[in-house]
Amino acid sequence: MKYEMLPLDRINRGFEPGLSAAVNAVIRSGHFIGGPTVARFESQLSDLCGVDYAVGVSTGLDALRLTLRAMVICGMIEAGDGVIVPANSFIASALAIVDAGLKPVFADPSETDFLLHADEIERRACEGVKAVMPVDLYGRIAATDSMLEVCRSRGLLIIEDAAQAIGASRRLDNGTIVNPGQWSDAAAFSFYPAKNVGALGDGGAVVTRHSELAATIRALANYGESQRYHCTLPGFNCRLDPIQAAALSVKLPRVGQENSARRRNALLYRSMINADERLILPPEPEDGDAVHQFVVRCVGIDRDRFRSRLGDRGVATAIHYPVAIDRQEAMRDYAGTSRCEIAARLSHEVVSLPVSSATSPDDIRAISAIINETLEDI
Repeated sequence: MKYEMLPLDRINRGFEPGLSAAVNAVIRSGHFIGGPTVARFESQLSDLCGVDYAVGVSTGLDALRLTLRAMVICGMIEAGDGVIVPANSFIASALAIVDAGLKPVFADPSETDFLLHADEIERRACEGVKAVMPVDLYGRIAATDSMLEVCRSRGLLIIEDAAQAIGASRRLDNGTIVNPGQWSDAAAFSFYPAKNVGALGDGGAVVTRHSELAATIRALANYGESQRYHCTLPGFNCRLDPIQAAALSVKLPRVGQENSARRRNALLYRSMINADERLILPPEPEDGDAVHQFVVRCVGIDRDRFRSRLGDRGVATAIHYPVAIDRQEAMRDYAGTSRCEIAARLSHEVVSLPVSSATSPDDIRAISAIINETLEDI
């Protein structure tokens, strides 16, 4: 494939020799569980987000599910309470809610920016709903003044699924710039290798302003221990591996460069693709967007045919996500009769194009030309 979605081998070579040196330092140290390498990365992450506490965990899913379980333990929410979650995300968002003994209340996104908006929260905030899980989908923080007002007025907790928004920020109407975790009660990150800051395997983290919540998450991730061999909570083994923390410590300082390159590529796509009513482009990226994906919508052309034509010309594409969460078999017992029609429609329209820093401006121009030619022929 000439234009790959994400050539991780090439991307990781760009962090050498620092990446190998950091991993080798862990091997030489003999500290393979916890220790200073993990603590250093947590400090870097809390500084980046401007939030007091950061806890490294094993995956993005664990970041969400430990946060919700900790909120139950801390009395912030009760088992059986409802959590509003957009249906056009990865299923991990809903799996974490179910795992914590809570009820997912599926909601539709906006067709414009793919995000959960305040009016939909109002519509879904029935009796028993005590929290909302906005997803910073495709790298744009979901925070808006109207969302925050609705959540404040209804007393809703905000658990931010920031898996795709590392290094992102958003300016609110009053001029305040917020990072993940600054506008929410907690924000969960994934460092799956394909993320803007990817580990060499799985990894995740939670950032929060609440000290008790952070301490509870940390204990839950380490068997529920309060001290060695003394378990005060029924916990798990969900710790961030020091080798992954070492790799992430090398990569995290360059997240601004990565996100800037992605915004540049998104703007170039928007300026060069001859979109019409058949192919809808995503909104223009805002200054703080991470642009984890550049997602177009096939509304007047056959998506499979469009992708096939691009693939024949060497352009890799992907679909994020092909099944709305409320339509997943695993969520059958939780979806109820109120389905999310916008999320379902988007699942049949969306196509992701290569947009990472490994995709050069010349690549973007070539891909755009191929898309324009495809639109003329299809």
